[in-house]
Amino acid sequence: MIGRYFYTQKIRGEKLSNSDCVEIIQNAMLTGQLDFDLMTLTGNQRLDIIAGQVYGNSEFWWVIAAASGIGWGMQLQPGTLLKIPKNIEKVFSLL
Repeated sequence: MIGRYFYTQKIRGEKLSNSDCVEIIQNAMLTGQLDFDLMTLTGNQRLDIIAGQVYGNSEFWWVIAAASGIGWGMQLQPGTLLKIPKNIEKVFSLL
């Protein structure tokens, strides 16, 4: 599985960095390849908790961070707009 740390998986013969993954995810959303939901943070919500609720795995918090263009912080300010890809398997099929 692709994690957030460095080059963690070899896909299609090339290693993907965090920035590669971010670019692929964001481009897929811009071109309509990935459907996503919008969510505005309220209170002290954390990306790992949200990922656990949405994807059933808190380790996928970095997918939400990448899609939202917010860097790698897990706890964000209330009012932050998140873009949450609907289908995690589709995300991984693009990487």
